[in-house]
Amino acid sequence: MAYVSHGQRDPNESYTFSSRPRPVENRTKYREPASEETPSSYGNIMYDRRVVRGNTYAQHIIPTMAQPDHVEIQRQMEIRKRAIARKLAREQFKPRTPDALQGRKHIDVQTELFLEELSDIIVTTDIECQTDAFLDKPATPLFIPAKSGKDVETQIEEGELFDFDREVQPVLEVLLGKTIEQSLEEVMEEEELACLRAQQRAFEELRNNELAEVLRLREQERRRSEEKERRVAQQKEVLKKERETAEKIAARAYTQQYLADLLPAVFASLRSHGYFYDPVEKDIEANFFPWLMAEVSSSLKKRYTARELLDTIIREVTQKRQPLT
Repeated sequence: MAYVSHGQRDPNESYTFSSRPRPVENRTKYREPASEETPSSYGNIMYDRRVVRGNTYAQHIIPTMAQPDHVEIQRQMEIRKRAIARKLAREQFKPRTPDALQGRKHIDVQTELFLEELSDIIVTTDIECQTDAFLDKPATPLFIPAKSGKDVETQIEEGELFDFDREVQPVLEVLLGKTIEQSLEEVMEEEELACLRAQQRAFEELRNNELAEVLRLREQERRRSEEKERRVAQQKEVLKKERETAEKIAARAYTQQYLADLLPAVFASLRSHGYFYDPVEKDIEANFFPWLMAEVSSSLKKRYTARELLDTIIREVTQKRQPLT
């Protein structure tokens, strides 16, 4: 709620009210719903359309009387030329339909889902009409806002209002000091971060070198261990072959010594038991004697059959002659 009062200043620089403060207009109290009859007016500059909002540092406002900067104009022209050149280059590299072969030409072909009649002739019709002449626009009346509230005056002595130059100087000093301090802190932080990054890079390089050396030593130790194991295996294989050779030589010598008297006795025993024989005698016993016995048996069987046949003939003849006698 705004109050306006009348007052006067004493010679001893003390201000006294000559009348009690009273409101400029009747307004609702705090947290009371505003009535539709009493329009609400705000004194906040955030809702004032005359106040510029946003960042005003990047706005390059050239005064009306200032001379144009030729360097800036040339730079803008160069930027515009580069943009046009990039656009032409993009259009040049854009894929397009190749040219038609010799003796042929490109024609438009309809590829839509629904057939439409294509015609180069557009049917047009001319129609005329007459309109009334335009009337002159009347002059716009001057806008005079409706008067609201009550006219009340007050007396303000010199020095009582807000002195911008004097009041804003401490604020600017605080803002500048704080900005410079924060800027210095940011610069120091950036330098410290740069030093930390350099130390980290040096540490990483040293660690990578140490890791490479460790890997090299580990690989060298692995090759040495493999070579040692291979040499040990080869030596074991040589010793094994030497032991097997010695065992074979000893077994051969023992066998020769053992078989020196064994072979004659074995051959004599086998010969006495008939395991060693004469081939001619064996062939005669196995082949000739069975064949001879078979032939003799066949010859005796034939003789026995002939004798039986002869006996049968003699018996029949004897029986036929017996009644006659």
